Amino acid sequence: MNQDYIQPDDWSIIEEGFDTNRVRSSESLFSIGNGAMGHRANFEEHYSGPTFQGSYIAGVYYPDKTRVGWWKNGYPEYFAKVLNAPNWIGININIDDESLDLYTAKNVSQFRRELNMQEGWLSRSFIATLQNDVQIKVETKRFLSLEYDELGAINYAITLLNRDAKITFEPYLDGGITNEDTNWDDQFWETLEVSNDGHQAFIRSKTMKTDFHTCTYMESELFLDDTKINVHPQKNETATFISFSYEQEVKKGTTYSIQKYGGYTVDRNHDKSDLRAVAQRNLATAKELGFATMLEGQRGAWAKIWDMADITIEGDLKAQQGIRFNIMQLNHTYLGKDARLNIGPKGFTGEKYGGSTYWDTEAYCIPFYMATKDQKVARNLLAYRYNHLDKAIENAEKLGFSNGAALYPMVTMNGEECHNEWEITFEEIHRNGAISFAIYNYHRFTGDYSYIPEKGLEVLIGIARFWHQRATYSEAKKQFVILGVTGPNEYENNVNNNFYTNYIAQWCIRYAIENIDKVKAEYSDDYSRIMTKVNLSDEELQEWQQVADNMYFPYSDTHKVYLQQDGFLDKELVSVANLEASQRPINQKWSWDRILRSPYIKQADTLQGFYFFEDQFSLEELERHFDFYEPLTVHESSLSPCVHSIQAAKLDRMEQAYTFYLQTSRLDLDDYNHEVEEGLHITSMAGTWMSIVEGFGGMRVKENTLSFEPKIPKQWKAYSFKINFRNQIIKVNVNQNETHFELEGNQELDIWINKRKITIAPNTLVTV
Repeated sequence: MNQDYIQPDDWSIIEEGFDTNRVRSSESLFSIGNGAMGHRANFEEHYSGPTFQGSYIAGVYYPDKTRVGWWKNGYPEYFAKVLNAPNWIGININIDDESLDLYTAKNVSQFRRELNMQEGWLSRSFIATLQNDVQIKVETKRFLSLEYDELGAINYAITLLNRDAKITFEPYLDGGITNEDTNWDDQFWETLEVSNDGHQAFIRSKTMKTDFHTCTYMESELFLDDTKINVHPQKNETATFISFSYEQEVKKGTTYSIQKYGGYTVDRNHDKSDLRAVAQRNLATAKELGFATMLEGQRGAWAKIWDMADITIEGDLKAQQGIRFNIMQLNHTYLGKDARLNIGPKGFTGEKYGGSTYWDTEAYCIPFYMATKDQKVARNLLAYRYNHLDKAIENAEKLGFSNGAALYPMVTMNGEECHNEWEITFEEIHRNGAISFAIYNYHRFTGDYSYIPEKGLEVLIGIARFWHQRATYSEAKKQFVILGVTGPNEYENNVNNNFYTNYIAQWCIRYAIENIDKVKAEYSDDYSRIMTKVNLSDEELQEWQQVADNMYFPYSDTHKVYLQQDGFLDKELVSVANLEASQRPINQKWSWDRILRSPYIKQADTLQGFYFFEDQFSLEELERHFDFYEPLTVHESSLSPCVHSIQAAKLDRMEQAYTFYLQTSRLDLDDYNHEVEEGLHITSMAGTWMSIVEGFGGMRVKENTLSFEPKIPKQWKAYSFKINFRNQIIKVNVNQNETHFELEGNQELDIWINKRKITIAPNTLVTV
């Protein structure tokens, strides 16, 4: 059964009532971030119950030594771990010398937590009776500033309800933290210095091995009701910890509050020797502005994001809440400001998967960022892979490839492969295809070809060289085959001729050749530079062409479908509908051996190829393949429901499309996969956006412009979204009877609507 405690609301994620069994899940769901840092929604005050404390800094990681039972040639030396960073949000609270701890309190009532998506803040309120019978009301609010992305702010207010008492706030910095996810229980951080200056405190630390230097910092101000007061603090300091205690006698009915500012400075952005000085300047900025003014700035910054990225849904509160939650968390994770960063599958919400870069970015996230921000953001994501090309060539060399063949990593922080399950590291090579596809997708959407001669062509050549070498000529088949792979469906390992892998390999080679010809004809200087660098001969190009033209694809004449892999029909093809509910999810109930022998599919695999390359297949072919594969799909990957929703909508199966949409949009809110306490599924959230825009909205790029075939689920009255297409903003509003298009800009735009070409003029409503 899925969880259902999140209250439906169009602009907020709301939890009412305190339940110790869901604290860890809520810590994930109410996580906040600003692209530069983020943290789980841990309580500021001490909590002695089960909790997963996590604060994270973008781009800071640790190479945790690989833990495997036996070593294989080519294995990565380490698995990159996103690091739980020194904690700056903590505030220990004592009332008449009794610790405020919701796990041990006599009674907790009126507990309410809210993540306000519209304005970008997290709040919590409750009434608690402590063991010493003091009854208090607590109200907190905190946010991580989008304007000043090294700063966060907390307002924590306590009102005494039943008697006078002595209240002590003890804001602290803690550098002695550990990771929940660690292979060998290594110490990831070394504390270099703990210091203070007045009400300011600092911990300078560095990561072991990777040598990232950070300064964690804080400063607090105290208030009685709304009046600022000066309380002389008692300092407590150890080798990895510093706190200030602010003790105050408080009357019944009076509110004692603390406003705490904190954050991180990192040597990724500043000189090591300046980290503390920059931290002091940041604190001066925070104090000068004050909590209320910073919060107002936060509202304005989020208003700008929502103006472009919002999707409205009328008549379905849970669907509306789901899409906004997804859009907000994507913006918490990545804002496109820094080309060195990428989009980890858990973002700042947990440590699973190493928090690194996967093929999810190219396959799912780039469309969202291209359409809701400007094309520079997507270009940064492409540049990230170009900057790692040398490492991709190194990764391939470790596996025995040569001549500049590039294999991009399954998981990375710096371009090196750091995933160490052999069936994925060595075999899930289709990831290479997603990177080439992203270059194609970027050019198709933005019209900006300049990236390819500047950077992209070198990537395409490295990837084509890999596929050329990875394919084997089969004398028996008289065609090229690709052996020993894992497709997107990770419930089959070490198979031969995975259709999706073979298809995208063929496409990558052809796309590389096409662009070599274009750059040669139109960008001769770039062509000369690149050819000198990569040393590509006509003979090698002919060999590539031979592989592409003679690629083998397994096919069933009986079922009239491409087979997921050579041996797929050897399986007992029992549909998911015949699985008992007690057996689901199979990845938590079955042995791996049983899963590998089953016909069950984790996510779109053959259908992933039909999603990427839909123009190369007929609607009848899509329908046949959908009807064959979807009934065997368990959707136990977060990336599965979105692709199936888009394809169901294309096939006009709106009830199915709607069901998949709800599953992808509320995957975490309703905890479909029973794992949300580990963190959120950030990259699949971009797939949720695609489910509406590409699925229901039917948006594609055709004949060098936008094309729409809008549809609407019967559960909705209307929905709307905006697209930034080549610096012209189009607003699409779909209801049960018609679709409205509006264009912001100063020039006309031709678009296709239901296969008819229509011209939209700026600031004019077009109704279809």
